Amino acid sequence: MIHAGVQDPVANLGLFVPSHGGTFSRNWRYVYRWSSWPVAILSFVRGAELMRVVFVHGACVRDGSWWWHPTAAILAERGIISVAPALPSCGEGGLSSDGLSSDRLSSGGLSSSDLSSGGLSSGGLSSADLYQDVAAVRAVLEASDEPTVIVGHSYGGIVAAEAAVGAQSVRHMVFVSSYLPLPGESLSTFGAPEPPPFLDFDPEGGTFGGVPELFAETFVQDCPPEIIKAALERLTRQNIAVLQQPVQAAAWPDRPNTYVVCTEDNGTPATAQREFARRADKVLELKSGHHPFLSQPEAVADIITAIANR
Repeated sequence: MIHAGVQDPVANLGLFVPSHGGTFSRNWRYVYRWSSWPVAILSFVRGAELMRVVFVHGACVRDGSWWWHPTAAILAERGIISVAPALPSCGEGGLSSDGLSSDRLSSGGLSSSDLSSGGLSSGGLSSADLYQDVAAVRAVLEASDEPTVIVGHSYGGIVAAEAAVGAQSVRHMVFVSSYLPLPGESLSTFGAPEPPPFLDFDPEGGTFGGVPELFAETFVQDCPPEIIKAALERLTRQNIAVLQQPVQAAAWPDRPNTYVVCTEDNGTPATAQREFARRADKVLELKSGHHPFLSQPEAVADIITAIANR
């Protein structure tokens, strides 16, 4: 395992750095916008075999394309497309086609008011589980033979680990504040002994969800106010079964993979992430909260771009 730590994470991934020296800020975020780079650098990137990105969002939220959209926009400028599959266990249905549009409503009769209210009631959530999430993501992976980087965030890493099995298009797996499960392991394998206060569990109703009052300080404390507001609107209840369901197979042991530790994450402490990351091929660290693709999209886009052009 190679631990890149926080020493110039993009350079450690082999990204060609322009001749002006590649200045990084204290949080190791590349401070030059891609559009300001020399034309030669853009030509280098555009001339390489570019990969598409499939982003798998975390638990208890909906509209994965929104969570990924700041990073997706930067990647799009570089010619890299993104797709964010909907996860049925979160009450989502259909698939976002461009990584930027909102998710479609499920075929189970969910109305737009159900989703816009900031969460689904226990009675309104379908019985979709981890394995249907896996099937939804796998369908996206198998729909194209384009070389693919799959990015699993938090719970999304559990889904991605199994969804990528047999998907020949997947060239690299990225886990952001997430987990690298082995067959037989579940989300609960990596959980703390006591339920965290920022999650609400309803065993009788069969759902769990984030506590809105604690969400901002726990998960998006480093994001702008407008992002925090929009994120709160996308909280939802999720089928509680996903906590205990084990993955039946895992792709990451046989695929190149990178773990991104978010050092300021108040939901999954950095110490725990570093322990989870021991299984990864390469480990990078960002001085960010739980959602760096919202708070530091350029840093995340640089990491993905480096991988895509290796």
